[in-house]
Amino acid sequence: MQNLHVGTIGWSYSFWKGTFYNKKLPSSKLLAYYASQFNSVEVDSTFYRIPTMQTVTNWKRQTPEGFLFSLKFPNVITHVKMLKDSQQETNVFLERAKLLEEKLGPMLLQFPPSFTSKHLPNLADYLRELPKEHRFVVEVRNKSLLNEDLYAVLRANGIALAWVESALMPQVLELTSDFIYVRLEGDRKKIKGVLGKTEIERNGDIAVWAEKIKPYIEKGMMVFAYFGKYYSGYPPLDVKRLLDHFA
Repeated sequence: MQNLHVGTIGWSYSFWKGTFYNKKLPSSKLLAYYASQFNSVEVDSTFYRIPTMQTVTNWKRQTPEGFLFSLKFPNVITHVKMLKDSQQETNVFLERAKLLEEKLGPMLLQFPPSFTSKHLPNLADYLRELPKEHRFVVEVRNKSLLNEDLYAVLRANGIALAWVESALMPQVLELTSDFIYVRLEGDRKKIKGVLGKTEIERNGDIAVWAEKIKPYIEKGMMVFAYFGKYYSGYPPLDVKRLLDHFA
C-alpha cells in the first residue's frame, strides 16, 4: 500500500545483529539493508544533533525510491529553547532535511513535560511560520495540552497530532491534519529494549492498531507508524506483524 509507511524508531542498533541484521554486516550497510525490508524510518539521531549535509545525502543515496525518512526536530529547539529564539537552528535543520527531497517524510516536534498550556501561544506562532510544503507532527507529554485549544492550533496549520501509545500519556486519536502519524513507544519500565528479541507479546495490541488505521488507509490518507524498542522489545518484528494485517 503506497499510502502506508511503517518502520522503527531508529535503525542503527548493534543488538539487532544476529536477528534482524546479519552478524557480520558492517554499520555502514545497516540502513541499506533496513530499507530493503521496510519503506520508512523515524530518525531519532536528529533529536540530539542537526545532521551534516553529507550525512543526509548519504541517507538519501543508500535508500530506494519510495523510501521516506521522518525526522525528529533537534532537542535544542523543542527542549532547550522551547521554540523561543530558535529560528537559526530551525532554518539549518529544515535546510538539511530538504536535502532528502522526495524521501522527506513528516518532521516531528516532540515536547517535554515542562512544555505546558502556557507555551501554546509560542507554539501557534512557531507553527505558523513553518514551510507549508512539508508535513509536520506535534507530540506533547503534558496532559494539560490535550484539549481543543491545542487541536485548534494544529488544525489551523495543518499539523498532525501524534497518536501515541505510551506509559507516559493517555491515548488520544484526534485528527488534526490530512495524514496520520502513530508512535508506538511502549514502557521502558517494563522492557529493556536492548536484548534483540521480543520481551512482551503484543500481537493483540498490534491487531487493534491495524483496525484503527485501516479505515483511513482505505480512504487514501497517508499513514505513518513507527515502533520504539520499548514496545515489545523487538521493533522489526512488530513492523512485520502490523504489515501482515494489510497483506
